Amino acid sequence: MAAKKDYFGLDYIISLILAIIPFTAWLCGVITRISEGKIVAGIIRIFLGGWILWVLDLICMITKKEIFRLLDM
Repeated sequence: MAAKKDYFGLDYIISLILAIIPFTAWLCGVITRISEGKIVAGIIRIFLGGWILWVLDLICMITKKEIFRLLDM
C-alpha cells in the first residue's frame, strides 16, 4: 500500500516535518484546505489555526499518517 500524501502531495516524512513547525503547519493547512475547495475549513484554519489545530495536526500526522481534516465531508 502506498503512503498517503498530504501537504501538496508530498511524502509522509516531508509532511511530518512541515507539521512539526507551527507556522508552516498553519500556512500549509490553510493553503491545503482552500486548494481542496473547502473554503470554510480554510477560513476556520486562518482564525483558529493556532495551537489547538496545530497539536491536532501533529497528533494525527504521527498516529494516522494524515493531517487533521476539519469539516471533511
